[in-house]
Amino acid sequence: MMKKLIALFLVGLLLFCTGCNSRKQTSTSGDAEKVLVGVAMPTQSLQRWNQDGANMKKLLEEKGYKVELQYANNDNNLQIQQIENMITKGCKILVIASIDGSTLSDVLRKAADNGVKVIAYDRLIMQTENVDYYATFDNFKVGVLQGEYIEEKLGLKEGKGPFNIELFAGSPDDNNATLFNQGAMSILNKYIENGQLVVPSGQKEFTKIAIKDWDSGKAQARMDNLITGYYADGKNLDAVLSPNDSLALGIIASLKSAGFGDSKQFPIITGQDCDKANVKAMIEGYQSMSIFKDTRTLAAQVVEMIDAIQNGKEVPVNDTESYNNGKKVVPTYLCEPAYADASNYKKLLIDSGYYTEEDLK
Repeated sequence: MMKKLIALFLVGLLLFCTGCNSRKQTSTSGDAEKVLVGVAMPTQSLQRWNQDGANMKKLLEEKGYKVELQYANNDNNLQIQQIENMITKGCKILVIASIDGSTLSDVLRKAADNGVKVIAYDRLIMQTENVDYYATFDNFKVGVLQGEYIEEKLGLKEGKGPFNIELFAGSPDDNNATLFNQGAMSILNKYIENGQLVVPSGQKEFTKIAIKDWDSGKAQARMDNLITGYYADGKNLDAVLSPNDSLALGIIASLKSAGFGDSKQFPIITGQDCDKANVKAMIEGYQSMSIFKDTRTLAAQVVEMIDAIQNGKEVPVNDTESYNNGKKVVPTYLCEPAYADASNYKKLLIDSGYYTEEDLK
């Protein structure tokens, strides 16, 4: 009798433990609340990265994920340390907007060794096999839109010209800067070659026009030098290719100091990100346009990718050919950019809820 009771007890205990294991497995499978996601942003000094980080954190937490959000103040070594800490804390997925995408190979090898999945956010991470996905806007198209805007406003297709233009490019350690420049120059080069566009400084090569760290002050200093060296005699400046809004602010400050907007007509100036200060500059007539990259769209897409990774589903991508980081072609999801100017900013930015009227006063 005693043997039967012991046997029944052991069977019951086995069934109980099996049930516990089954419930444990069920509760952790695809359970966002159990997953820590690391979000590494490059800096808080630019409005757009604050918005990107805030949008990402908000959407992930609404889904039940825990979020470790860090900004690295454009300090590459600090960003590497932050990513290492995220791995140590147990982040299962990393979303990284890199400062220098070519210097993360060692820390991402550590991520891979720990089974951590990596999504490059809006800046392609270079020279490593340990980046799983890339989410961005069509950055070549960003440049194309900027070039086409200059083309249209100057009437270049109709054969008008010659016009004077100066060219700026973004930070050389950011792969996107190359894509922006390539896109814009795919439109503008033919007009430079046929003489409809003239670059009085002669500075056209990427290495000569690139501004490290996307720094407004450095852009202002370069524009100061261009004005002093090539426009002091009253020569017209008809257009400035600026790849983003932080550079545009520096360029605008330089031009204002030199009397443009008063005795001299302000040139066409492009930009990107639709930062509040730049939208105000568009309304006031100083900046001509800015590329609108709705960070809400990009953040939502990345959250969808994270959900797919966590639940073992196919991760949504729409480009598996274009983005070679030097070690592999990284599966990519491209969001579509648009441009805003004084004629359409209300519909694009205010009616969509991106800004309020009060934000732009």
